Amino acid sequence: MCKATGTATPTLLIENDRVRVTEWRFAARGDNTGWHRHAYDYVVIPQFDGVLEIDLGQGNRVRAEMQSGVPYYREIGVEHDVINANDFECTFVEVELLEDRR
Repeated sequence: MCKATGTATPTLLIENDRVRVTEWRFAARGDNTGWHRHAYDYVVIPQFDGVLEIDLGQGNRVRAEMQSGVPYYREIGVEHDVINANDFECTFVEVELLEDRR
């Protein structure tokens, strides 16, 4: 596992009762989110063409090809550390689908 506290920079763009939208900005190769578990279903929209390495724990890592503007969806409970596998800075936007808190 990578260190629990990542080095990528999150910027909260929107937060209300229904969604939380965060931009994640990574420096070149090796920058990471830090180990975390998703508390909500979420959508990621990459803002680059390239590769992210996903540390799933227990020595299990996968490479995920990203295409700018092509979103993907994951369900609640995913645990991982997301790592920039590119020699350039990259960014994605994460949209968490919050439970209705009303």
